[in-house]
Amino acid sequence: MTEVNDAISTGATTTTDAAAVTTTSTSTGTSTTTNAVTPSKKTQQQQQGEEVFSPELLKIYYDRLFPYSLLCKWLSYDPSFAFDDKTNKTVGEKKIFSRREFSFTLETPSREEIYIRYQSFSDLEGLKSAVTRQKPRKIDIGAVFSHPPKDKNAYVSSSSNKNTGFRPVQRELVFDIDLTDYDDVRKCGCQNAKICRTCWTFMTAALKVLDQGLREDFGFQHIAWFYSGRRGIHAWVCDEEARNLSDEARSAVANYFEVRPTYGNNSSGTVHPMLTRAYDVLEPYFCRYVLPDKMIGGHKLLADRDSWEKHVLDTLPTVAKESVGKRLKEKWSNPRELNDPSPVDKWNTLLRHLRVKFKFPQSWPLDSETLKVWMWPMEIVFKYTYPRLDINVSKMQNHLLKSPFCVHPKTGRVCVPIDPDAMDINNDFNPFAVPTIAQLATELNEYHKNNTTSNKNDDTVIPQHEWEKTSLKGYFEIFEKKFLQPLEKEWRREQRDLAEQQAAIRGDF
Repeated sequence: MTEVNDAISTGATTTTDAAAVTTTSTSTGTSTTTNAVTPSKKTQQQQQGEEVFSPELLKIYYDRLFPYSLLCKWLSYDPSFAFDDKTNKTVGEKKIFSRREFSFTLETPSREEIYIRYQSFSDLEGLKSAVTRQKPRKIDIGAVFSHPPKDKNAYVSSSSNKNTGFRPVQRELVFDIDLTDYDDVRKCGCQNAKICRTCWTFMTAALKVLDQGLREDFGFQHIAWFYSGRRGIHAWVCDEEARNLSDEARSAVANYFEVRPTYGNNSSGTVHPMLTRAYDVLEPYFCRYVLPDKMIGGHKLLADRDSWEKHVLDTLPTVAKESVGKRLKEKWSNPRELNDPSPVDKWNTLLRHLRVKFKFPQSWPLDSETLKVWMWPMEIVFKYTYPRLDINVSKMQNHLLKSPFCVHPKTGRVCVPIDPDAMDINNDFNPFAVPTIAQLATELNEYHKNNTTSNKNDDTVIPQHEWEKTSLKGYFEIFEKKFLQPLEKEWRREQRDLAEQQAAIRGDF
């Protein structure tokens, strides 16, 4: 059995190819969808719970709110792609899109999960038809293959040549970061799937470091970030160079971000520029969100005696622990100084004592013990805040990852885009503000209630898409303006350059 990445098990599971599935039914009724949406009493009760998800609500979302045109335009990588509202047809190149793998996770009436892999669709209409008919609990996206995945059996069985047989040929470079990988440093009370605004800052810090590294060290420009819908974030690097990376090259990029400070023979104390830059980004997050008491949004690393002794001073290298550590333990344990200075002041005091005691930075070259002291601040900051990647997700072209814009079945929240430019140490992405599908159904109701025909006038701007009538509008517009439009601009420039080259070859100036 082949399991889909990030799948959620609720019983027995089955994995199959699309061609092996003859019938699939997840219908919850035959009622038609009108402008207004009226969830059932059961659904209204679910809205008041923590997990807001039901087949009925999912049907509303797929029928009316899922941004098929945005997803298909992106995954087509072609500036001529468009959806004609008059003819309900896709216009534009379909070569890349038709060879893209989609995987559906379906739930049977007995609550078993079935994974259907190697599905592909020739255009937007085919994808929309399949999604609205089957109503998958989860959609995963895979690689672009040499042939349409739905026809893979014909090519797998008919060719032994790997250059002509069924194989992945293109795939975004993707990254997956999950808060469960931070459980050993989350001191806010959250573990496993539970999250709060305090521990979510680990995701923000990781995003800032990874986004900056991908742009500055590798030159990638087209990076889309998404909330996973529950407790993590995903990055999709969509530059053509990134999409065409081999598995070996993908592993190299992923491993680059797995670097940790090491000593070795580095007596000069020289640190890789990427790590220095990451430290400059992460230390403010460390001071603002890790050191203070959890009552003010921190993990209390320097807020009480047990924490600062066990998790900070006792982790100093031996030569520093026996001198600076011992002295500060006595000082901070003084009843008159238990709450003064503040955790951030304690941190700055500790760094200052280390610099004075070990005469940084005048004491080069460093012996091995002094080098450990020099590297210790970076080590502890990185221990709590450096990105913790699910590195296997990034290493292979044919690894599946949850589709943006789908709904997480455990929370009912939509996997919305994140704008990294809008995030800093004081302005964070709030996962609890992301709409659930129950909330979106209510918003559609309210919109149509307040925008009846009698209330409209000649100046009324009619939204082109149903999602524009809900709180999804802001999230999806960010995706269009910050990611999709710059990507389209590059597509057009590449097409223009190619046309000029071909004209030069023909002598057609």
